[in-house]
Amino acid sequence: MALYVSNKDETVRLFKNPILEYFSHIHPATPVVVYVPVVVWMLYRSAVVLTWYEVVTSAIAGVFGWTLFEYIFHRFVFHYEPKSELGKKLHFLVHGVHHDYPRDRTRLVMPLLVSVPLAALLYVVYGLVWPAGWHEGFFAGFVAGYVAYDSIHYMTHHWQMRGRIGHFLKAYHMKHHYVDPKSAFGVSNPLWDYVFGTTPKRKRPIEVTTDAH
Repeated sequence: MALYVSNKDETVRLFKNPILEYFSHIHPATPVVVYVPVVVWMLYRSAVVLTWYEVVTSAIAGVFGWTLFEYIFHRFVFHYEPKSELGKKLHFLVHGVHHDYPRDRTRLVMPLLVSVPLAALLYVVYGLVWPAGWHEGFFAGFVAGYVAYDSIHYMTHHWQMRGRIGHFLKAYHMKHHYVDPKSAFGVSNPLWDYVFGTTPKRKRPIEVTTDAH
């Protein structure tokens, strides 16, 4: 069965205030430009304290931690169903707009006004859990996982992803959008969907086709 996904870009104005509206849009390359230097700096700070294999171990733990965070945040925050009108409006601003306009390439990654404060908060929290060196290494892996997630998310919507893994990730995320939004919460990987039983229940495979540019 083929799932037809249009390449037409669509967007909608979210704010009357032009400043807020401007910052609600973000170039998809922004997380790479902003956060890759953070990853490098955190790895350096970790390497000052730890051995190389401890740095690698802490970074891998951070990537693994990100995958769980990605799943929990997507499932329980992005797909929380509020009852109040204010809650519904906030939910639309946070994630509902993406489901209504999934081809809007300027709203596929998290705006810096949201991601930077969240990253700073998590950095402080992880510092309470991990000792020096391990803290920085874990955070480096966590942020690297976030950059990978945002990049993969953009690619699933706008690239013709090749190869077995690329095709799987694209088809898997399209099932979340066009088949069952209460499944397939993992975007960069399906690990926690398998763990918590939220993989799509569709029996027949879906073939993703796109418009020609």
